[in-house]
Amino acid sequence: MQLIWLSILTPLLAVVAIVFAPERNARWIALAGTLASLGLLTFIAWQFPEWTTGRYSPSTDAMAWIAGAGLGLTVGFDTVGLLMALLTAFLMPLCIIGSFSSVTIRVKEYYGWFLVLGASIILAFAARDAILFYIGYEFTLVPMTIVIAVYGGTERRIAAIKMFLYTFLGSMFMLAAILYVGWEHRLSTGAWNFDIDALTATSVRLPSSTQYWIFAALMIGFAVKVPLFPLHTWLPLAHDQAPTAGSVILAASMLKLGTYGNYRFALPMAPAGGVELMSVVAILSIIAIIYASLICWVQTDAKKLIAYSSVAHLGLCMLGLFALNPVGAEGAIFYMVNHGLSTGALFLCIGMFYERYHTKDTEVLGGLAKRMPVWACFMVFFTLASVGLPGLNGFVGEFLCVGGTFLAEHDSQSGYPGVLGPWYAIVAALGLIFAAMYLLILLGKIVWGPLREPQRIEGHHDLAAVPIADLNLREVITLAPIAIACLWIGFQPKPMLDAIAPCAERMLVNYPAQVERFMRLEPPAVAAGATAGDKLGAEESR
Repeated sequence: MQLIWLSILTPLLAVVAIVFAPERNARWIALAGTLASLGLLTFIAWQFPEWTTGRYSPSTDAMAWIAGAGLGLTVGFDTVGLLMALLTAFLMPLCIIGSFSSVTIRVKEYYGWFLVLGASIILAFAARDAILFYIGYEFTLVPMTIVIAVYGGTERRIAAIKMFLYTFLGSMFMLAAILYVGWEHRLSTGAWNFDIDALTATSVRLPSSTQYWIFAALMIGFAVKVPLFPLHTWLPLAHDQAPTAGSVILAASMLKLGTYGNYRFALPMAPAGGVELMSVVAILSIIAIIYASLICWVQTDAKKLIAYSSVAHLGLCMLGLFALNPVGAEGAIFYMVNHGLSTGALFLCIGMFYERYHTKDTEVLGGLAKRMPVWACFMVFFTLASVGLPGLNGFVGEFLCVGGTFLAEHDSQSGYPGVLGPWYAIVAALGLIFAAMYLLILLGKIVWGPLREPQRIEGHHDLAAVPIADLNLREVITLAPIAIACLWIGFQPKPMLDAIAPCAERMLVNYPAQVERFMRLEPPAVAAGATAGDKLGAEESR
């Protein structure tokens, strides 16, 4: 546990060093802090004993924080939390390197807040106490809002305020649900305790009607963060106005706090509510996939296009989670990691040509393979990863999400029956075809074809007077590790899937009986597999 806390605190110690260091050293201190955090998490992963079981490790006693309120400073990883923390720590130093040339004002503040952002995200993924998770989850808003509002585009303040208000208000519903379950735990045991496992054990015993509202409150908070249609409208503007590194971390890690929250809280804590509302979530996910894909077709701003594609891709991720079977759940968790890699890399590529041309408009910019062939190779590679080309990282997650949705049709012989099925899968697959089309159209505009460049660059009318260079060594170093990761995961998905599988099954442990009850439409008190809380509620009603 000490190593986990050290991986969280190391970036914060780097912030202190930045405060007292000269401005010219800020970026190097930030890079050292993020590399140290990555090194610690890599060592934790190397020594992690629970890859095949998915259980939490290290197993630690709660470290008291506010004992009377049952709050602890306990951290620990299961395989899913560790993978998401590793993803964040892996991308943080690449974002720092990618910011060397783009951030030229208030440099110390930028790197300081960026380090705070990374530490907050890792804390949320590592937290074993629900309130500690909420602190990390919510505190990510502060540095991200500042990064967008100070270092973003012309509409940066509107984007920052909109993002803050949406996510802050949504998380109030999540906090209310956590506090309610904590209160129920106190009533049943006589003591406050916000340990996530303890709250889950209490919540699954509550009546189905209570679980319905707990799930709905948790879902609202996490749906804003995902973001799920129709709560997605803050995201495209935030991505468009954020600096490149901010967009990378927003897409790769901050949005995953929403899908991770569903995995960690909403689905395990309220299985009866999850079953009641899974069709609603599935329909909203389908709408997100199709709606965002259609917007991407007519989008001329390259960065907004990738932002809307995230809405569609994470809609597929949510559909896999709410298929409520291990195939879909494994695919959704696998897709969390791979979306972070490929979409984060696409934002980096767009940021690199934006630094050169100061425009993201695909109507005035195109054919850049002639000017920047190395950049074009990376752009094509990451686009193919994003559309799910077999052999690259995106394919396996998309295949499993669609396959799990297809298999979720009710089958009494299955261990994990559901109420989705082929029609949901067919529409989702149609959305994947749309995604391939609009991303390939984007490639056709900005990579291939005749060279088209803006008529004026930094006050010069003659393009020859301002030669545009291809990627330099620093930029290649930024993109190459992500490309290697995409290739490795694409060709060797089995180790990660084997590590994810026990976590997915544990998340769904209460769902077979709940889904059977839901499909038979029996009263909770007499349904096979009804929880103790259901029976108690039925007796009280009589």
